Formats: sequence, structure tokens, C-alpha cells
Amino acid sequence: MTALLVVLAVAFAYSMGAHYTGACMGMPHALHAISAWRALLVMAPLALAGAALASHRVEHTVGSGLLTGPGLAVPGLVIVIGVAFALTSAFNLVRIPTSTIQILVFTVVGVGLATRVGVHWSTIGTLAVVWAAAPVGAAGLGYALTRLLDRAPVPPVPGAASAAGLVGVGALASFAMGGNDVANATGALVGSGTFGPLTAGLIGGLGLAAGVLTWGRPLLHKVAFDIVTVDRSMATAAQLVQAAVVLVAVAFGYFTSMNQAPVGAMSGAGVAHGRRTVHADALRAILLGWLVGPGAGVAIGYLLGLLVAAGAGSPALAAR
Repeated sequence: MTALLVVLAVAFAYSMGAHYTGACMGMPHALHAISAWRALLVMAPLALAGAALASHRVEHTVGSGLLTGPGLAVPGLVIVIGVAFALTSAFNLVRIPTSTIQILVFTVVGVGLATRVGVHWSTIGTLAVVWAAAPVGAAGLGYALTRLLDRAPVPPVPGAASAAGLVGVGALASFAMGGNDVANATGALVGSGTFGPLTAGLIGGLGLAAGVLTWGRPLLHKVAFDIVTVDRSMATAAQLVQAAVVLVAVAFGYFTSMNQAPVGAMSGAGVAHGRRTVHADALRAILLGWLVGPGAGVAIGYLLGLLVAAGAGSPALAAR
């Protein structure tokens, strides 16, 4: 069971690496600051570095902060990671961005309720506040930073320098993604005592990097050309705000959506220029994904948790 948990954690990390290519490097690629393949080559090692170096506090939150008492044993964790991996991969296949963090957390809640393990509702509540505040705060910061860049008394930035700056903030977002999202997969490894945070982050980071390089292009293209329309100043402001918001959350041991933060930042940047930056049809699909993903996670997690608990003859399956 422990070996299966490790395999599923790496597979989940792989799926997340592919899922977030658009959130990190979609705008630089859309504005022709970098080619698709080079964008993935830049992103992969930085996602690995973020996972290995910046994820430790979030791994502890996921591993031991969502459920009370001893939490889930390995069979319960296998259900959680398996469900989150399957749902994330399904969204990858239909090329719709969602929140893997919210999928993971609601799956944990579903399995915890089914196996009668107490849910740490205060932590869930804090995460919900972070999730709600992040896109709203990002929208405000995106608006303010775009207006500031517009009013700055500086000469026009040469094309090459502008492109380099945009790629740079995409690279920062890639590092932030590693620190923010790898714990979805590796928090279970830390919480179960299978690995320490550094080793778990490194293993998950390798999965993220592999997903970026081998399965990341479809979501990169989707975000770059089908979801948003921005110019370089707006894109730079939005991507920088996204990275800053996510890194602040990670520093406090919390995590937020890599997709919701940039949508908020891009919306704010668009208001600053009097433009609609997020395509209406794409936004409706994204909003549906944000609702369906967590809802499916809690429902499937609960049902599978009931089945496993019934097969074991006792809810004590979830005890360590």
C-alpha cells in the first residue's frame, strides 16, 4: 500500500505539472516572448526547485493539518491521492483549468467524513478565506500595478527587454507553482511518515517537471490562445501579482489556486486598460471546472471511503 501511495503521488504530481503550464507560461508564450518548447524547458527545473525548497510548510499543512487526531492511514490516503489524480487528469484531457488544491482538500474532507475521522474545520475555513481572498486581492493588485506601469515616467522598454521581463515573471510563477502545488501530492507522504518534507518535495518536483515536459503543451496552448487576451504590460503585471500572491500564501503554510490568482490579476489588469481580458466562453468553462472539481472530489472521496470502511468491517481503517 505504501508503494502504491508513492506511485500515485508521483503520478498526481506529473498530472499537475502538465495542468499548470498555462498558468505559469501561457502569457509569455501568447505574446511571443518565448516559444512553447523553451517555455516548458524554463518552467520544468524551476517547478522542481520550488517543490524541493519552498513546499515544506505547505506539506505539513496538507499532511497533518486537514484532519484531526492521527488522520488517515495509508489506505485512506491512497483513495485521496487516487481520486485527485484521476480528476486532475480528466480536466487535463478536456483542457479546462481547475483548482487541484480544492480538489485535493475536498477529497480529504469526503474520505475523512466517510471514515469518521474528524475534519480540522478551522484549517479548512482558513483555506477557504485564502481561496476567496486571493483572486480578489490579485484583481486589485493587477489593476494597481498596471496603472502604475502606465503612469511610470520611463522610456518605452525595448522589445527584447520587455520579452525578457515577461519570461522572468513567468519563471517566478513556475517556482511559486512548485512550492504551492506539490504538497497536493506529497503532503500524504509527509503525513504518513513515508518521507520527510525535503525528500517528498524533491520526488514530487521530479513528477511536476516530467509532467511539464511531456504533457504540458495542450494546457499551455489553451491558456495562451483560447482564454486570455492581454498586452505585455498587462501580462507582466498579472503574472507578477500571481506569483507574489501565491508565494505569500506559501510562506504562511497555506496554498491557493494557481489558476484563480492569475484570472483575478488579468481581470484587474484588463479593467485598468478598459478591456475584457478573459474570454467569456472560456471563463464559463473555468468557473464550471472550479465547481465540478471540488464537488466531485468530496462526493467520490466520501463514497469510496464508505466502501473501504465497510469492506474493512470498521471505520477504524482510517486510524494509524
